[in-house]
Amino acid sequence: MVLRWYVVHTYSGHEQKAKKYLESAIATASLESRFGRILIPTEQVTEMRQGKRSTSTKKFLPSYILVEMELDRDTQSLVVSTPSITNFVGAAGKPHPLKEDEVERIIGQIDRSRTAEVTDIPYQAGDPVKVIDGPFADFSGFVSEVNMERKKIKVMVSIFGRPTPVELDYLQIEPVKQKV
Repeated sequence: MVLRWYVVHTYSGHEQKAKKYLESAIATASLESRFGRILIPTEQVTEMRQGKRSTSTKKFLPSYILVEMELDRDTQSLVVSTPSITNFVGAAGKPHPLKEDEVERIIGQIDRSRTAEVTDIPYQAGDPVKVIDGPFADFSGFVSEVNMERKKIKVMVSIFGRPTPVELDYLQIEPVKQKV
């Protein structure tokens, strides 16, 4: 028995439902020994919204789930007949297993996003930046100080013609592209 990874197409936004329906169908048919993991390719994304840091889960392969399974007529029929699943990915709907390096890359991206913590702030004193979030959005200025422990950056912005220091999260700014 060899379990291989296959990509299954689902209705848009139905990845979770498709996974639950498939897990239920596998249990009902008593085919657990012929199936392995079922994954929805997602990653954790940290961004700023209204001045607050928020972490959300984003799908990096929307409308697809990965199924580790032994492919035969019974298992293929079970997957295709599951609600919210349209078909396998492959030429003419014929299931084509993923290569091992593709599987490792996708699973690696899922794992990296769960353990990723910002250890490096890509700014240093003197860098030109633009504020993209918060009350100073659309202001431009220069980084005057980087506090690695608190993950905060002090930016000098011009308010009423005077340079004013503003403390921001590193997610609230973006680099300004220099004109050549």
